[in-house]
Amino acid sequence: MIEKLNSSKKGKPLTIFITGGSSGIGYEAVLNLISLGHKIILPCKNIFRANEVLINIFNQLPIKLSKKGEISTPIMDLSDLKSIDSLCCELKNKRLKIDVLILNAGLQYTGSKTPRISKQGIELTFAVNHLSHFYLTTKILSLMDTSNDPKIIITSSEVHNPDSAGGKVGAKASLGNLKGLESGLGFEMVDGNKFNADKAYKDSKLCNILFAKKLSTYLISKKLSMPVIAWAPGLVISRNSGGFFRYSRKYNQLGQILFAFLARDILRITTSNKEAGLILSNLACISKYKKSGFNYYSNKIISSGKFIFEKSDISNDAQREDLSDHLWELSNFLIDKIIK
Repeated sequence: MIEKLNSSKKGKPLTIFITGGSSGIGYEAVLNLISLGHKIILPCKNIFRANEVLINIFNQLPIKLSKKGEISTPIMDLSDLKSIDSLCCELKNKRLKIDVLILNAGLQYTGSKTPRISKQGIELTFAVNHLSHFYLTTKILSLMDTSNDPKIIITSSEVHNPDSAGGKVGAKASLGNLKGLESGLGFEMVDGNKFNADKAYKDSKLCNILFAKKLSTYLISKKLSMPVIAWAPGLVISRNSGGFFRYSRKYNQLGQILFAFLARDILRITTSNKEAGLILSNLACISKYKKSGFNYYSNKIISSGKFIFEKSDISNDAQREDLSDHLWELSNFLIDKIIK
């Protein structure tokens, strides 16, 4: 069940910064939020992608939409920490205030036998899905408007949990003692083991939740009343060539087509970008999601074609405070080493 979308503060549009808003779930959320009159900051990897996104949005939104919000598409490459630093400095110079920070971008290239590497030489799944969002958050926290009920939303996944339906398939999420992160990663996994693209994604989603929990604890210690929400959208498979699985298709196109047909059209255990985007819009706007502290929600399937979005439990590893503390510490150390 998905609530009807509305703004938590009808008279005052929110300023929302969202990563991963150029396609998939994020794009649908952006369309919803602009239609409500909110101001969107949607960073894009390059000017060509930024122009393409703007054209798509303007073509899809009704011309006579009376409450249409503003949108800007600054350049920021999540695979490059220095690009993040550059944009955050630009936003600070403009004295911009942000009400909602949505960390939605996610990369997965299951099927690849070799790791892809970020600009700083770090395995790309971890670099984009966790480390870049970690760094972006630390840089942008000072811009959050504490007078306007700010919140932070992080898109994770049920596959972070080895006991979930998706988490049971293939290698399971596990960070071990963070040996790989301690050594600086490079081509290694976070746990220091041999590269596995599927596990790298699952591990990054576990990192998302550990980060969200630690971030909430940090904010509370600073007496900042700011909800930190992690959520799982469910299995989302697009009918076009875009969407979340666009990179994985390159490594096993036939397998991906067959899997999509079975999961989406026969078993009906998938949700759409539009439906998941509506959930993300709700998380940003609806007042029921204003509770301070950490909360995790999941879009769970209850029968063929039917889902319920509700507060859920996180995995045993995700509950470990020692692991979240160590991940936070090592992430900071690695970033300091790269940036300085």
